[in-house]
Amino acid sequence: MFTADFLKEVNQHSGEKVQLCFQCFKCSLGCPVSFAMDYLPHQLLRMVQMGLKDRVLHSHTIWVCAACETCTTRCPNHIDIARVIDTLRQMAIKQGKPAEKPIVAFHKAFLNSVRRHGKLNEWELMAEYKLRSTRFLDDLWLIPEMWKRKKLFLRIRGVHKKSEIKKIFKKAKAWNN
Repeated sequence: MFTADFLKEVNQHSGEKVQLCFQCFKCSLGCPVSFAMDYLPHQLLRMVQMGLKDRVLHSHTIWVCAACETCTTRCPNHIDIARVIDTLRQMAIKQGKPAEKPIVAFHKAFLNSVRRHGKLNEWELMAEYKLRSTRFLDDLWLIPEMWKRKKLFLRIRGVHKKSEIKKIFKKAKAWNN
């Protein structure tokens, strides 16, 4: 389904000019997770240009993107593609169209932990993700190995200038409303 204002909406929220993409394919060639995507990054941008809102917001690509910014650094038109994809992710959540519910659960749990503490608390992330996704027993076998490798910390370590983190979330909330 074509939506005339979709490109304008994406440009406005991302701060990028998606119409500058001329389909050179460099973003997709450098993407390390392209093998798992249903649409490659350049195809996704083209779909945004064409106003294919439903297809874009239901795509797996926006959830598979690792936000590594390889696409962004390779773009000859300086489009921050990772930012555009993050914008699309937020739009999908806002419109209740997430294609990947476990990924959305992880996304929300991650952001909530960072919002509360200024940085990620792995235990809290796992607990909230398990509750949101109802995947209570998945991946529990990883805990001993993560503990052994010192990837899990019981104590929540503070961050410097936590107030700056709160300002970022406040700004993002204003954008979503």
